[in-house]
Amino acid sequence: MNGSQANIKGTERSTSAEVRELGRARQPRQGRSLERLRLLARARGVTLIEILIVLAIVGLIAGGIAVFAIPKFKEAQVATTKQSAQQLHTIAEGWHAIHTQECPTADLLKKEKEIATTSNINDAWGKPFKIECLDDGDVVVTSFGPDGKENTADDIRVPEAPKS
Repeated sequence: MNGSQANIKGTERSTSAEVRELGRARQPRQGRSLERLRLLARARGVTLIEILIVLAIVGLIAGGIAVFAIPKFKEAQVATTKQSAQQLHTIAEGWHAIHTQECPTADLLKKEKEIATTSNINDAWGKPFKIECLDDGDVVVTSFGPDGKENTADDIRVPEAPKS
């Protein structure tokens, strides 16, 4: 059906652009400008400033969480290391009671299957525990703490050193 036949029969179909134009023609001038502003507001994207504001807010939230989480994480590392040192101390004491001439190492205890081969024999900072056998028969297990240096204030020792 061509355009002249559609006009004759009165069934002409108009495009969506034509419908919009007709709608605008019927609206008062102020209504058209409000409609145009609404369309522009829907069509525009997010500005760089808005993205930066959101990132700043997320950064502040993350920083606030970190202030509370980091000290708790450090406390947990110390507690975990103390517990691991106590367990290793108990095992090393039992092994040393049988083998009085030798002082065990964590690797030796693992090799002789005194502790599971999958057990972690390092402290929370990834350093191996130091096992010492004293002249009086006591066994001391030491972690050098977060700084990894021997004989500093943050060392973890089982049994704890006597206070001087």
